[in-house]
Amino acid sequence: MFSKLAYSVFEKSIQEYHQFDNVDQPINNPFPKDQFEHLLYHKNWIDTVQWHFEDIIRDPNINPVAALTLKRRIDASNQERTDMVEYIDSYFLQKYSQVNAKPEAKINSESPAWAFDRLSILALKIYHMQEEVSRADASQEHKNKCQEKLNVLLEQRTDLSTAIDDLITDIESGNKFMKVYKQMKMYNDDDLNPVLYQNKK
Repeated sequence: MFSKLAYSVFEKSIQEYHQFDNVDQPINNPFPKDQFEHLLYHKNWIDTVQWHFEDIIRDPNINPVAALTLKRRIDASNQERTDMVEYIDSYFLQKYSQVNAKPEAKINSESPAWAFDRLSILALKIYHMQEEVSRADASQEHKNKCQEKLNVLLEQRTDLSTAIDDLITDIESGNKFMKVYKQMKMYNDDDLNPVLYQNKK
């Protein structure tokens, strides 16, 4: 099942990131570039680094100049994340390009890659919630509350994984068809963000 494969890759990426737990450590993707797993690992690595960017920028004592620099790194990371989602969707478009959709086939509200994006973020939530459950310096009350949240996240993982596999099965069988829209983000575009294009004059 695609969801099981993806989640195992996401877990590997998260665990390998946390060996050093440094947002500046370079990615060391263990999968060959021609494998689907390579895209999944790269995608989750971006998500994992950005997770920690978001932690850092919420430090109330962060230097304003450092915060601005970090905000620009987060913007760049967001764009890279979107690009990776589109690469993953391209993989599925190519994989199922010969499937003829049935006349009654329907489109899904999100593409397979955006569903994998949600699963990647969910893997990060589960990892970090498990950390809170196991925190040696946390109160038992804190651990109990986090365990309750972790249980919900694990249930969500089951449901999302089932939905992903059902979607891909439907695409394979022609019961659903893919239609991918480029995200066309505007805030990084010199021609679409008014602040940027007004400064070019």
